[in-house]
Formats: sequence, structure tokens, C-alpha cells
Amino acid sequence: MAKYIVKRVFYMFITLFLIATATFFLMKTLPGSPISSASKLNPQQLAVVEAKYGLDQPLPVQYGKYMLNLVQGDLGNSYQFKGADVTDLIISRLGPSFILGAQGLILGVAIGIILGMIAALKQNTIWDYGSTFIAIIGISIPSFVFATFLQYWLAIKWELLPVALWDDGWKSSIMPSIALAMGPLATAARFIRTEMIEVLSSDYITLAKSKGASSFEVAFKHAFRNALIPLVTVLGPLAAGLLTGSLVIENIFAIPGIGEQFVKAIMVSDFSVIMGTTLFFSVFLIFVILVVDILYGIIDPRIRLSGGNS
Repeated sequence: MAKYIVKRVFYMFITLFLIATATFFLMKTLPGSPISSASKLNPQQLAVVEAKYGLDQPLPVQYGKYMLNLVQGDLGNSYQFKGADVTDLIISRLGPSFILGAQGLILGVAIGIILGMIAALKQNTIWDYGSTFIAIIGISIPSFVFATFLQYWLAIKWELLPVALWDDGWKSSIMPSIALAMGPLATAARFIRTEMIEVLSSDYITLAKSKGASSFEVAFKHAFRNALIPLVTVLGPLAAGLLTGSLVIENIFAIPGIGEQFVKAIMVSDFSVIMGTTLFFSVFLIFVILVVDILYGIIDPRIRLSGGNS
């Protein structure tokens, strides 16, 4: 296991290097510069500012400095957010994004697992059809549609919650979390139902029943545990996306998170923030994938990782 983790960490650094390189050169293909896109400077003033930030240097020189700073943990400074350090900007916006993502993920997965188990244990009944219908709705309708629906009914029509902003504590997080939860809910319900139905029809389940295992033991000890493995696989990347900020949801509800900041950075061509946020998301996603691989062996003892092979 240790050898496998070391190898995966090495591949992580290679992947991050490729992502940083690709992101840097893609940013440089955009027309103009982060200074000229939002400033009213004359050509002489613009040249002075670009020289200050090193934007007048050859592309290989800019790339070398960027990678050298990256190795030292420096993501650069924002061009539009008053020259703030990109790392500090991301950290300052991480809290709201993490809260919404965690609440949405926990809520969605918990309800989705319950619906999936009900559908599998009550196959071809009204409970199964109802759970499946909810899952289909959750995966078919975009989260921003749910967000708009929630804003109209809960905030405008019934005046139970604030329409937007991050000023009312936990109340401000209810509607965004519900909107974000629909994706994980649908995914968890579909996977749990499909996998549990397959597991419940397996020979070893029949053997367990013949040995006197109760319905509870069959459902939770055998079927549910084995159904978790494919669910963990898809929820890993999904969790990384939710926990690092939803671009659409945060903008709809005016949440000061990473997603909202990322959209603003794109609109003003703030290359440093765009590249830093992209790299941050990549680190988080790769780390989650590594954790998911390790969890395989915890969820199912039959799975063993040795030398990078399962």
C-alpha cells in the first residue's frame, strides 16, 4: 500500500505540472492582457504597468518565472483584485464554498442512499417508481433551475428565506445547499438501486439467507456495503467539484465563494486568479481521487492494492 501511495503521489505531481503548463499557455492565447482588458491607460502607461508585472517579457521567460514561483508555493498576484495574493484570495473564499459543498453533498448523498435502498428493496412497487422518478428529475433538471424555483417559492412567494447574499448565517446556505444536493441525490439513488438489485440477486446472498441471515443483515451487511464501491467512485470527483465552489449556484445566490470569484476573474481576464483557481481545483480533485482509491480497500477487504495493482 505504501509503495502504491508513493507512486500515485509522484504521478500527481506530474499531472499538476502538465495542468499548470497547459493552463499557462492557454491563458496566453487569449487576446490582449489582463491590464489592457479593464484599464483606461494610454499606451505609455500600459507599457510601464506591463513591465512591472513582467508581461512585456518573452513567453518562455514568463513561463519559467511562473513555474519557479509555483514550486515555491507562490500563485502570483491578482491584476484586478487590488494586486492581492492569489493564494490569499482563494483561502478567503474557500469557507462559503466549502460550507455549501459539504452541506449539499451530505444532504444529497444521505437522501439518495435512502431512496436507492428503498427502490432496491421494494423493487417494482410504487416506492421503487417514486424513488426512480425523483432521481430522474434530479439528474435531468439543472441545478440552476432548482435554484430559481427555490428562490421564487421559498424567498419571494412565501418569504421564508433570504433571496440571496451571505448575510443571514445558516439561512443563506439553505437554498444553495438544496440546489447543489440534487445532483448527488440523483447519482447516489441510481447507483445504490442498480448495485443493490444486482447484489441481492447474487448467489452468496441466497446462501446468506439459507443460513438464517435476517433481512437487515442481508440489506446492510452484504448488499449495501458492496453497492457503496461504485458510488464512492463517482462521488469522489463530484465532491471535489461541490467543495471547491459551484460557478452557477454561487452567482445566482451572490455567494462570495471560489466559484463566484472565478467567474469575475474570467470576465476581467485576471490570468493569475484563473490559473491559480484551476490549479487549486486540480490539486483537490487529484487528492480526492487518491483518497477514493484507498477507500476501496477499506470498504471491501477483498480489494488489495499492491505495487499499484488492485
